[in-house]
Amino acid sequence: MTNPAQQPALLRLPSDQEASGRTLGFEEITKLTEAIDSGCLTSTKGNFVKSFETGFAKAVGAKHGYACASGTAAIHCAIAAINPEPGDEIVTTSITDMGALTPIIYQGAIPVFADVDPNTYNVTARTIEAALSERTKAIIVTHLFGNPCEMAEIMALANARNIPVIEDCAQSFLTSYDDAYVGTFGAIGCFSLQQGKHITTGEGGVCVTNDDALARRIFLFINKAWGYGDANPDHYFLALNYRMSELQGAVAFAQLPKLQGVVDSRIRGANELTRRISGLKGIETPAMSSRAIHTYWKYCLRVDGRVIPGGAVALAKMLKERGIMSAPRYIQKPAFACEVFREQRTFGNSRFPFNLARPEAVNYDRNKFPGTYEALEGVLVLPWNERYTQQHIDYIADALETAVAKLTEAPAAATV
Repeated sequence: MTNPAQQPALLRLPSDQEASGRTLGFEEITKLTEAIDSGCLTSTKGNFVKSFETGFAKAVGAKHGYACASGTAAIHCAIAAINPEPGDEIVTTSITDMGALTPIIYQGAIPVFADVDPNTYNVTARTIEAALSERTKAIIVTHLFGNPCEMAEIMALANARNIPVIEDCAQSFLTSYDDAYVGTFGAIGCFSLQQGKHITTGEGGVCVTNDDALARRIFLFINKAWGYGDANPDHYFLALNYRMSELQGAVAFAQLPKLQGVVDSRIRGANELTRRISGLKGIETPAMSSRAIHTYWKYCLRVDGRVIPGGAVALAKMLKERGIMSAPRYIQKPAFACEVFREQRTFGNSRFPFNLARPEAVNYDRNKFPGTYEALEGVLVLPWNERYTQQHIDYIADALETAVAKLTEAPAAATV
């Protein structure tokens, strides 16, 4: 272990927010040039988006794939395909990005939050079941950080109740459970191509499904419900333009052959960091099922504040001094504590669709979510990408060892 008194030179880590942490290069430039040279930048006429959709669906083992403008758009398309009635409920997770929640409201449904397992940060069959009601239209499960939910138990519950499951796989490309990729267990899988994801087009999304009828609804919703290719096309229902451009499609298509290598690199690096820091006092490495393969959008530690004074916040501060920009608490507060839910600020002053909600569906009492608060209190999210080398991993491990040693050996008064 590094001597706490030593101050090694700072090492700049690769970042997924710029070229150092991404695999973007010649292949993307070549395909972009082809798209521009074609003169056709709309996916309604071009070939790159269609080629990406076909290739991505095949890569994850789905029958249909449709690209769209963002991960948020992908969730919106999935919910629109399920087609809830105003006031229907959709059970979702309390720890997720707002982009996975606002589409529920835009479709007139009510998000009902399930608690999470504080060790995995994911919803479980048990926490979902506690949130179900006779008004539940769908369940959204989020495979957070690249770690899959326990899908066998969740699908058994959902199938017994005949409730469709939407999988939010925004952070979980080629993440597997029981030898199948997430996104293919439920009715629809949704992926994000945002800057830091395993495939990036800056912004972008993909929906996959094995259901022909849902595939049709998704395709239409992306295209203003216009029936491209139909004998007598029309705008069949209320929908948006969520199309991806050929420029984004060209970049995404160029990255498809790189995806397995990106995932493998993230897993190898994460396994090495886990090996280095396992047994470190007050630190728990990522928890996952033996049935799962974690693909590490980020690498998350659980920090025991009873052992490490100041907990995740204090540890993050010390890592920052070494140039490691970690995120204690991840989203800072449960999703339901944001004003859009707490104050029901939606469409004008109508409060719609919350004005249709059961009181229990919008009861966000802290006592209902013990796992959520425990998870956020202890989680520390480390930056991660496919360009980490052994040198970077050793640097992070050494920084963690040094920080933990300083925090646990210092007098309690010094941490106040």
